[in-house]
Amino acid sequence: MPKRPKLVACLALAAIAASVPLAAPAQNKLDCSTALATPDLNACAEIELEQADALMNAIYKKLLAKIAASTGDKPYDAKSWEAALRASQRAWVAFRDADCKGLVPLAWGGGTGATGEMLGCMTEKTIRRTDELTAYFEAE
Repeated sequence: MPKRPKLVACLALAAIAASVPLAAPAQNKLDCSTALATPDLNACAEIELEQADALMNAIYKKLLAKIAASTGDKPYDAKSWEAALRASQRAWVAFRDADCKGLVPLAWGGGTGATGEMLGCMTEKTIRRTDELTAYFEAE
């Protein structure tokens, strides 16, 4: 018959071990200029998308602020313009995601390059959308 004190001691040690935070894994510095392996290429593509998305969001917020400060009569008033921009942006995100996340992977047949191609598609579309929003922002 197994001894219960050993079992209790093991469970107690396991509980203590679980409560001690583990050291964070060493950050792996990824050099995207020399990345060759698919996981590294995908990580670099994800970084590029995050950067493009951050820039687009910053321009979008500036455009919303510009709109809020505008004056005009309906349908050129700030409220109508903001509603139109928000609707347009939601539709654009839905299109980008459907095109890049839905269509692109199918074209790759699930191959190892599908993720990188999908992320690249999203990045390219995000950069183009940023250019469009910038043009709206700069228009007087």
